[in-house]
Amino acid sequence: MMILLAVILAAYLAVCALLFFRQRSMLYFPQAFEGGAVLALGGGVRVGVTLHEQPGPGAVIYFGGNAEAVPASLPELRAVFPGQSLYLMHYRGYGATPGEPTEEGLYADAQALFEYVRARHPQVTLVGRSLGSGLATRLASERAVDRLVLVTPYDSMAAVAAHHYRWLPVGLLLRDRYDSARYAAKVNAPTTILAAERDEVIPRASSEALYRSFRPGLATFHLIPAVGHNDISLRAVKSD
Repeated sequence: MMILLAVILAAYLAVCALLFFRQRSMLYFPQAFEGGAVLALGGGVRVGVTLHEQPGPGAVIYFGGNAEAVPASLPELRAVFPGQSLYLMHYRGYGATPGEPTEEGLYADAQALFEYVRARHPQVTLVGRSLGSGLATRLASERAVDRLVLVTPYDSMAAVAAHHYRWLPVGLLLRDRYDSARYAAKVNAPTTILAAERDEVIPRASSEALYRSFRPGLATFHLIPAVGHNDISLRAVKSD
């Protein structure tokens, strides 16, 4: 019996070690795509973006999902935000952008891109989808933005991981935590949250917990019926 227990414990620890060392390959799924521009943003920071520039004061910065080729979202964003300039950030390791994605690396790029856009547009909306909702929420907690839109967001990556891996101590193992609920309380911008009724990736409870983390009256929550994580649309933003 002791030998059996030792074997089970060893196997469990091996799985924990595998999760710890391979977790970023399980969180980020870099996509290959062409096009876009590379912006030199000072301090040696270079960020890849898909651009749609328009005259006028308004701009939208878009942070996509963990397996998203963001240029594919450009038509929908143009339809939802007509007349506004669009900046779709390419994550490190995605498209032609060099490097490997990490929470702090992507957030540094998001900060630099925001400063670049804000210097050119006095009105800035942040849109974050899935993984990108964590970047957008954190950025909105530290910068003055005009509006925040979150699509299939979560309260924290640790909570989502714990939902999918209930038998592992993910709270102790996770490096990139994307603790959106902690940042939400500091957001001052009107916020729209879109959750998918049939979301198979982000539990509805996680999106609802994030919603409750905002100051009362600041955020609105829309549950979009009959859609899943990957086929939810931004269409509800227009009616908010």
